[in-house]
Amino acid sequence: MLEEKIDSKKKYGDKMEDIREEKIEKILKLLATSPFRNHFHLKEKEIAYIKEKKFSTIKDHAYHFVRTRLAPKDIPNDGKQTPMKGHPVFISQHATATCCRGCLEKWHKIPKGRNLTENEIHYIVSVQLKWLEKEIIKSHQDQ
Repeated sequence: MLEEKIDSKKKYGDKMEDIREEKIEKILKLLATSPFRNHFHLKEKEIAYIKEKKFSTIKDHAYHFVRTRLAPKDIPNDGKQTPMKGHPVFISQHATATCCRGCLEKWHKIPKGRNLTENEIHYIVSVQLKWLEKEIIKSHQDQ
């Protein structure tokens, strides 16, 4: 399996990463057209938290939240498992429609009723982190 990944990297180089980036940019543009998704933004408190903890820690938190709250096949409280505030990743989850399996299915075409794959987990976290990056950049431009 690892050899396949290495061979794939040699064969395709950064093209796969470019495709993933394009997909992420495309979904973020689509989500920005939703009045509900577009009303989520980081406040100074969340931006300060990211600066204090560092982005690598926020990334670890995002992976933890996705693995524990979204990845399992059966989630008893699906649709209610992600708080609306309290952590920058929670806000990004709502803004990017990665907050529950229903939203993942509707917006990202990731079906319910099965465990998420590692690739799907990585994609979900990548979408969340890209949104967070854009919010941080926007906050610097607004100052």
